[in-house]
Amino acid sequence: MTIKPSTALRNEYLQISLLARESGEPIFITNKGEADGVYMSIEAYEEREKMLAHRASILAAEAARLAGAPTSTQEDLDAKVEALLNGKA
Repeated sequence: MTIKPSTALRNEYLQISLLARESGEPIFITNKGEADGVYMSIEAYEEREKMLAHRASILAAEAARLAGAPTSTQEDLDAKVEALLNGKA
C-alpha cells in the first residue's frame, strides 16, 4: 500500500501517475495526516469497475435463484447449445 501526502499530487504528479500505472494498485492520498482520497490508473479503475459489475450480476442471479426463479442444469444448457448448433432451435 502506497500512501502519499496531498502536496505530492501537486509536486510529484508524474511520479504518482507512473507508480499507479506500474503497480496497478491505488495510491492513498492524505491531507494533514488523515486519509483523504485515492488515486489509481484508469486501467486499474476500469478493471475494478468490470469486476464489481460482474459480482453484482452474480449476486442478482443468486438472489433470483433463492427467490425461486427457474434454473437450468449443465445438461439442460448443453442440450440447448447442441440444438442451436444443429439448427433445431
